[in-house]
Amino acid sequence: MHAFDVLGDPVRRRILELLADGEQTSGAIAAVIQAEFGISQPGVSQHLRVLRESGFTTVRADGARRLYAVDSAPLREIDVWLERFRGFWDQRLDALGTELERGKRERRKQREETSAGSRPATKNEEAK
Repeated sequence: MHAFDVLGDPVRRRILELLADGEQTSGAIAAVIQAEFGISQPGVSQHLRVLRESGFTTVRADGARRLYAVDSAPLREIDVWLERFRGFWDQRLDALGTELERGKRERRKQREETSAGSRPATKNEEAK
């Protein structure tokens, strides 16, 4: 299964988000997914199986529990693929940053002008 097919499903993306915080039991994952998406435990297990078989997660046994964790290798592959597209949004994000800074400077200047106009002039200002 292609990585974007795996990540195209909101349930699987949410499972990966949960696992980004650290290893979790299948039961803990199922409880969150059932509450948020209203799907059954077997449905959650199916999503976990897809993630495991596609290499996005690992699973280890701890007694009767199954502990899932993120396997970052497929995510790194996606990151490498996305690299050639980053220029499209990096340039726009840089431009946005510039505009935000310009707006901050203008607001600061307006505040300074407003506060200078509302206080009495100092002797140095009167002499000018």
